[in-house]
Amino acid sequence: MEHQLGHPRRWQVLGVLVFSLLAVVLDNTILNVALKTIADPVEGLGATQSQMEWAINSYTLVFAGLLFTFGVIGDRTGRKRMLMIGMVLFGLASLASAYSQDPGQLIVARAFMGIGGAAIMPATLAIISNVFPPQERGKAIGIWAGGVGIAVAIGPITGGLLIEHFWWGSVFLINLPIVLVSIVLITLVVPESRDPKPSKLDPVGVVLSIVGLVALTFSIIRAGELATVTSAEVLVPAVLGVAVLVAFVWYERRIDHPAFDVTYFRDPRFAIAVGMIGIVFFAMMGAMFFLVFYLQIVLGFSALQAGALMIPFAAAQIIFAPLSQQMARRFGGKLTATVSMLVVAAALAAYALMDQNTPVLVIEIVFFVQGAAMANIMPPATTTIMESLPREKAGVGSAMSNTVRQVAGALGVALLGSLLSATYREEIAPALTGLPEQLRHLAGESLTGTLGVAGGLGERGAALIEPAKHAFMDGMHVTALVSAAIALLGALMVLKWLPGKNSALPPVEHLDRGKEPAVV
Repeated sequence: MEHQLGHPRRWQVLGVLVFSLLAVVLDNTILNVALKTIADPVEGLGATQSQMEWAINSYTLVFAGLLFTFGVIGDRTGRKRMLMIGMVLFGLASLASAYSQDPGQLIVARAFMGIGGAAIMPATLAIISNVFPPQERGKAIGIWAGGVGIAVAIGPITGGLLIEHFWWGSVFLINLPIVLVSIVLITLVVPESRDPKPSKLDPVGVVLSIVGLVALTFSIIRAGELATVTSAEVLVPAVLGVAVLVAFVWYERRIDHPAFDVTYFRDPRFAIAVGMIGIVFFAMMGAMFFLVFYLQIVLGFSALQAGALMIPFAAAQIIFAPLSQQMARRFGGKLTATVSMLVVAAALAAYALMDQNTPVLVIEIVFFVQGAAMANIMPPATTTIMESLPREKAGVGSAMSNTVRQVAGALGVALLGSLLSATYREEIAPALTGLPEQLRHLAGESLTGTLGVAGGLGERGAALIEPAKHAFMDGMHVTALVSAAIALLGALMVLKWLPGKNSALPPVEHLDRGKEPAVV
């Protein structure tokens, strides 16, 4: 009856799993601070804005696309084995990322890191569910989530410290000691486990979802590069992406072992909770993308200082996330989520008012307020997802919210990054008219592109610096307002469809084809 009592070393197992997850989570936020350096033609790889969007998105899209499949393979072949394979792959891909010679190599290496991350993430949660008895599982998952939160918080600071003292590749090399220690600890402490009745694999669904998302993301990023949506290079992949995603939904509804069970979205609680998580991450990842350049180039902070300036955002999450359930209980999930979404929208709109003279204190307050509001959205939304699903589908619920979070983040970087790039290109064009054709194209790419060209032109180049900063600020303002509008739309959705404090909706009966309807 080990299941009732739990594994005798379950708390050590939890410690090892949280530690092993550190590299995967740390890597997402650590890269943000390094973006400016990687874009630098001298110190970094001279990556263009679209290449940097791909360096972020190649990881997240592969990660999101493979979460379910690797979860199922882990259930079937052994979760500990899957965790070890994921760790080794993640470590090797981190090494390849660190020593990339050009942006293309970095994008490919990051995609392999995504494969490793997708093998690690579901295995950690499945092992926790396996070694802890039901009465301790909630607490264990809470600690696991807290560990993820802390890793997100220390990412920018760690990245800033590394960039200050070493070259940009160090933000990837930091993963190696974590991976090596994790492999030793997993071998010694974590027990092997399998699902006695594993699900079937859904390779067609996985391929369709990745092809659809990559095509759609490619078209969005290309639209930003070309500053038009009418080009065939934008329209063809966009139409292809949407068509493939429609085929994916159609296919997933018809098979009895879908990788992503779209029938869950019939439950308004589930659909709105997942939508909330998606919108928050869409807006947050997109905003983080422009804030890094705003802090480091427009305001002139170093990578370490920019990382330190992100602390209020993380601190607010650490302070308020544990209190969010009490807020939801006291005021109801609907009111808490609606107000929080409105606050997130207001914080994003505040970035549209920032310029070169905005006091640091104001920026810090906005970061803190945005972090506090997000902390009151994520936990109640996750709880709503779990409560709206049958208990035996808890792993699926967790994987679905994780997938939506990653995909929304990737689309946020793609869409908002492309909007920033298109606005910047339009605004900077008049200042570049006197330059030779080749230099004009290079300088028009992005803020770092303009500053790179300006650096080689002496006094003539110095005249480009102020117009470049102004053009970037215009792009940032437009992007901030669009992301605020999306968050506002999220607040209206929550207000309209999320059940109120006293309405107990019966859960939708998810028809597992051929089985009895499952009820919570």
